[in-house]
Amino acid sequence: MRHVARASVLAITCLSLAACSDGDGKSDPEPSPRTALKFGQTADTAGADGKGTVQITPETVVYVDKAGADAPEHGLFAVVTFKAGNRAKDSVTTTAAQGGFRWKALDGKTIKAGNSKGAGGIAPIGFNDGGGKPTVRAKTSQVNTVAFDITTVEKGGTLVYVDGEGVEFRWKVPSTSAGPTANALKSALK
Repeated sequence: MRHVARASVLAITCLSLAACSDGDGKSDPEPSPRTALKFGQTADTAGADGKGTVQITPETVVYVDKAGADAPEHGLFAVVTFKAGNRAKDSVTTTAAQGGFRWKALDGKTIKAGNSKGAGGIAPIGFNDGGGKPTVRAKTSQVNTVAFDITTVEKGGTLVYVDGEGVEFRWKVPSTSAGPTANALKSALK
């Protein structure tokens, strides 16, 4: 009798598991949430509309209370340089100009790049352009900038990039100015 009861429980369990799958006996696992990358680490991202692959690497962040003649509305500009690389034979477009970059503060507040007139107009001399030049030519890379108008308590947030397939990539941003071009970027913002 015990063997029949065990067999029945086993059969019911197997039927339950099969009912939860698409019929081939395999379950569809949910994707695991992405963990934040280290600032300076490269992510392979889908280009705009899911076409092509762009390597996005945030490289430098500077915090300034003025950029040229513009003062931030919220107290501080966070300006991030990022390298956009393309190893393919065809040009690829990033989602940077479509609102792909965001700043997530420690309290969970999300801020879009160029969220104020001042932040939207930041285009430091010596960098490709402000706001992220969207098209990356074949077999090249370029360094662009994105800027956020934040409060001082929002320093050290998380940089979020949403690619052409809607996938979010996250990097923990240092809470002080850092990166290989920090001094050059600060000078270009004066």
